[in-house]
Amino acid sequence: MESVDVCINDVLTDDGLRAILAKVEDGKEKNNYGLVCKRWLHLQSAERRRLCVRAGPLMLRRMAARFPRLFDLDFSQSVSRSYFPGVSDQDLGVIATSFFSLHILNLRECKGITDTGLKALGKGLPNLHSLDISQCKKITDKGIQALAEGCPHLVTLHFNGCKLITDRSLQTLSRCCGKLEELELQGCTNITDNGLSSLAQGCCSIQTLDISKCGKVGDVGVTRLAQACSLLKTLKLSDCLKIGNNAVTSIAECCKKLEILMIGGCRLVSDQSIQAIASTCSFNLISLQVEWCLDITDEAIRSVLSGCIQLENLDMACCDKITDHAFTCLGNHGSGSCLKVLKINNCPGISITGIALIAEFCHSLKYLDVRSCPQITEEDVNGAGIHFDDNCKLVYHGTVSEHAL
Repeated sequence: MESVDVCINDVLTDDGLRAILAKVEDGKEKNNYGLVCKRWLHLQSAERRRLCVRAGPLMLRRMAARFPRLFDLDFSQSVSRSYFPGVSDQDLGVIATSFFSLHILNLRECKGITDTGLKALGKGLPNLHSLDISQCKKITDKGIQALAEGCPHLVTLHFNGCKLITDRSLQTLSRCCGKLEELELQGCTNITDNGLSSLAQGCCSIQTLDISKCGKVGDVGVTRLAQACSLLKTLKLSDCLKIGNNAVTSIAECCKKLEILMIGGCRLVSDQSIQAIASTCSFNLISLQVEWCLDITDEAIRSVLSGCIQLENLDMACCDKITDHAFTCLGNHGSGSCLKVLKINNCPGISITGIALIAEFCHSLKYLDVRSCPQITEEDVNGAGIHFDDNCKLVYHGTVSEHAL
């Protein structure tokens, strides 16, 4: 019987080829798909949803023609490249008028952009859902206003380190972006309680908020936000020196779905509010950071370890009132069984006795930091016959950067 040569392109429709592409999961294999022929390359380009690039206006226009369904565009720069200006306002003008399907845009560390670029985005991308302009330090309230008014569907907005931003931006977001769920403004030092109070009036769906290093924020603003945003799951308040027990207690009372709480450096916080968190957030809390909260004692830590049965990450570094007694509750009703990361560095009151309790009951532990604990040395731990799981990393020496997770 005579064989008949059949070309796959004569048999498969475009829908068939798209179905094949959808089944390819490996990134390298997806790239190889487009090497078969021009038709396959065209289909691959038309289906691409995400792109991480560096390009000027001319190349951006070509990209828009080649990738018409692009959903996610990433121009972010690493800190090591942050001295380059990155994307310019002119580039943003092209993006706003060319990538009509764009929902996610990352401009982190692109320090060349100004309010002019944000105005272009607000005018041209009304369906934008997520924007990261962290460390874009030329941005002011005018740019945020133009963006918020033009992009009412924003769900995620990061502008960490934008020090020119003030309460006016939060007032604008409250008025225009009621769907906002994730907001990061770490290091925006001009934000105050008034701004948070305004935000609480219109953005009640926030689930993730980072206001770390916003030194003008205090109990009043955080309390009003907690009362309005009961869906909060992640709250980062590190180094907000005016935040104390009133704010943390309000969080405990109003945000019972809280999973991550970071209050390191909030030195006005004491046992009272931590015990309230342990009581009301006991089933959901998975990460608690209270490093440098100098008034926290064993009783607060015991309440957390006993009550928060899902807790995976606990950082109480530099809490010099903590002793071995904090760990005597371990093992009761499974407390400590889920703990994976424990940082007790610079806690002079903890000794080999506490380490033995941790080793005995924290079987899921992957990382234990005991740097600068004068009563704990590697020789003492080994000499006492204390053994951790082979997958657990114990850190006795070095800097934080050397042992970053």
